Amino acid sequence: MTDEFGFDYDLLKELTEARGVPGYEDRIREIVRRELRDVTDEISADGMGNVVATRHGDADYEVAIATHMDEIGFMVRHITDEGFAELDALGGWDPRVLRAQRVTIHTESGDGDVPGVLGSVPPHTMDADEREKTLGVEDVHVDLGLDGESAHERVRPGDLVTMDQRTEVVGEHVTGKALDDRVCLFAMIEAARRLADGDADGDDAATSNGNAGSGDGPEPTIHFAATVQEEVGLRGAKALGVDLDPDLAIALDVTVANDVPGFETGEHVTELGEGVAIKLKDSSVITNPKVTNRLRDLADERGIPSQLEVLPAGGTDTAGFQTSAGAKPVGALSVPTRYLHTVTESAHHRDVEATIDLLTAALATETGNHDYTL
Repeated sequence: MTDEFGFDYDLLKELTEARGVPGYEDRIREIVRRELRDVTDEISADGMGNVVATRHGDADYEVAIATHMDEIGFMVRHITDEGFAELDALGGWDPRVLRAQRVTIHTESGDGDVPGVLGSVPPHTMDADEREKTLGVEDVHVDLGLDGESAHERVRPGDLVTMDQRTEVVGEHVTGKALDDRVCLFAMIEAARRLADGDADGDDAATSNGNAGSGDGPEPTIHFAATVQEEVGLRGAKALGVDLDPDLAIALDVTVANDVPGFETGEHVTELGEGVAIKLKDSSVITNPKVTNRLRDLADERGIPSQLEVLPAGGTDTAGFQTSAGAKPVGALSVPTRYLHTVTESAHHRDVEATIDLLTAALATETGNHDYTL
């Protein structure tokens, strides 16, 4: 099945299985630099860890594409005398999904990664009140399989914890941890590759100089931005929006797909297999209607399957650019994803392909001459 995907599945798998919690995205940065080095003109980073790969154009116009590198995880806050690790959350976890999961503690003690399990008390020894109790992240502990002395030697407060999960193909879906937001990071990398290869819209998309573009005007400078700390308040994008100061910003992130049993149709937000989601709003941003309409029209013209997204709650890097050093037109593309913020996040391969196609087409046809003022 993976051979039938219209994208580099092996890279997507590598990105989603790599580990990088907010503020500690080092392993993801290495992959981003490796993949964008040969398809852009320069790569830079800032004091927070944002990575920006820039493709220079000849227009006096700049576009920023942003997608975040971090995944939700934990930091060790305490080791008990018995050798259990207590955690502090990095990002928004639903404690209900944490029981009986495997984790990895990334240590700085020199002993390398330490495996562990998030314990779950068997129901045989629980009374009715205990079974009905709503647990918080503070109630979760990591069983290291070590005695207290060994645990204190190998694990320290401040060590990072990520979920231990492989990425798999399930039917027509890709499922695993950290599709939020590595699937969009992957889509951005794929778009940068296609622009560099002159393959923005098939074999006839290249202009005479070998660059992908519309052929109708100058090419803008494009900043491909991989941001940090999105899961703890859009912090990287907020700083980057000021530092880059683009004329247009488009962010990519996953979005809710509640097209599963237990939800009415009006609660789905998006549906898997129906195409890339063009965001209208979430709780952090209302996208520019002219940017949104251009993305919708372009999807229709190119036959790229798309759907509209109205997300009742949650925010993305888009807001970081809308509140930067001036009034910027912003747009957003989303990959519909089931089971967000769990270790079994699931996306349909056709939606991933559609996201790559629409982002590439939007960049290839952006000349800076579109009027996004309202």
